[in-house]
Order: sequence, then structure tokens, then C-alpha cells
Amino acid sequence: MQIQVKCSCGEEKCPEWAILELQGVVEAQPSFKDRLQNLRIGTLCRPTSQENYTFTVGYHELTGTKVPLKKPMLVLKKIKLSTEEEKGDINSTKVELDVIGVIRQRILFKTRPKALISIIDVVGGYGNGKVQP
Repeated sequence: MQIQVKCSCGEEKCPEWAILELQGVVEAQPSFKDRLQNLRIGTLCRPTSQENYTFTVGYHELTGTKVPLKKPMLVLKKIKLSTEEEKGDINSTKVELDVIGVIRQRILFKTRPKALISIIDVVGGYGNGKVQP
């Protein structure tokens, strides 16, 4: 089977993507198991102009750095093509891959997460934003 790869965005105009590399496992709660597509799991920020990033997931904050990949990777979208003569034959479907992005960097989070729970929330449970004596 022949698979063609095409780039519709142009050689120099492909969007840059990055890989987030985490140590450990990210598990969805059972209530989200059926709806994982477009599920927001956290917030990625670059607080300074350096190559440092923070990734906040719930009450946990991870700190990571940008690392270049040894070889770039492509992000592909699979497109099934069918012609009039192939509609009766299921096995003769042609596939084309469209390049939708290039990955040249990864953001590596290799340290343990920092807890973001404050002392007031744990001890007093005030939650109204006022500090009480």
C-alpha cells in the first residue's frame, strides 16, 4: 500500500508544535473517561523570557525546560481517499497523510510537582480571601 505525504501549509510555514514530557502517569477521573478529546488537563505558562515553563494541573505545579529534539518529528493527519471504482472494494482505499505541524522541541518536566495548597486553606478552610487571626 502506498501512502502519500503532502504539506498544504508550505515548507517554512508549518506551525511549530512541542511535546510535553512528564515523569509519571496522568490519569483522568472516571467521570471523564468517555470524553477525553479536547479535555483540558492544565495550564502551561512561560513566566519569564528564559526557556523555563510551568505546568499547573489542579493543585500541582511542575517546572520544566525546553529541550531540542535530535531529529524533528511531523504531526500528520490521515485522509482516506476513495474513487468511484474503489467503492465496491473495501481493501483498495488509498490513504494520504497531510502535514499539519512540525515538532522540534520538547518541554521536559523531570522534577516532582510542588503543591499549591496554602496553609489557610488546609487549617482554617476560610475560602473567603480574608486572613483571620
